[in-house]
Amino acid sequence: MLVVVAVLAYWLGSARGTDTTAVSAPSTSPTPTPTPSAAIGLDATEIYQRVSPSVVVIRAGDSLGTGVIAAEDGRILTAHHVVRDAEEINITYADGTRATATVAEANPERDIATLRPSRLPEVVVPATIGGNAQIGAPVVAIGNPLGLTHSVSTGVVSGLNRTSTDGRLTGLIQFDASVNPGSSGGPLLDAQGLVIGIVVSIADPGGDEAFAGIAFAVPIGEALGGQGDGPSGGGPQI
Repeated sequence: MLVVVAVLAYWLGSARGTDTTAVSAPSTSPTPTPTPSAAIGLDATEIYQRVSPSVVVIRAGDSLGTGVIAAEDGRILTAHHVVRDAEEINITYADGTRATATVAEANPERDIATLRPSRLPEVVVPATIGGNAQIGAPVVAIGNPLGLTHSVSTGVVSGLNRTSTDGRLTGLIQFDASVNPGSSGGPLLDAQGLVIGIVVSIADPGGDEAFAGIAFAVPIGEALGGQGDGPSGGGPQI
């Protein structure tokens, strides 16, 4: 009889253990936080292909420089010292079209001039205007250094609000993309191929107009601002 009671008790205890069910709390999956995607920059080849149709060669007497088409009507931005006191200004577009030009507006104080060409190429490709420069951001310069037309160089923005080495220009973008005589007036471009400045001068510690790794550009907002008379600004001009 005792054996039967023991077996029955064991059986009841086992049955109760089997009926017990563990209930787990429902789990919640964390919601991922979207990460803003940074704008993907273009490489130098893509920037050159996009912007080079907007870049022109400027010859004004003995002066050689660069310009960039900045409007649908073909107006060209350049450095004022490239065309200063020139009796005749000749431009050559990327497609080989040649034309003369006159100074439509001038701001010697900022070393910026706007040219009005007498003739346009078959297809006018104005460059796209950008915004502010940022220190450390990559940049591309396109110009005609030493007469080597449509040359491209790359670098970074080294500093902002710089003063030219002769002290006559302020608020400049400092950059280290290689530029030389003939580059003045050319566009300084950001990683999206947007114009953020107009190249105007270099630091020239050796006095030989050789690039020393420091160049300056007028911010595009300043270049497009009000233009008028003033003292001719600059530094070692290229």
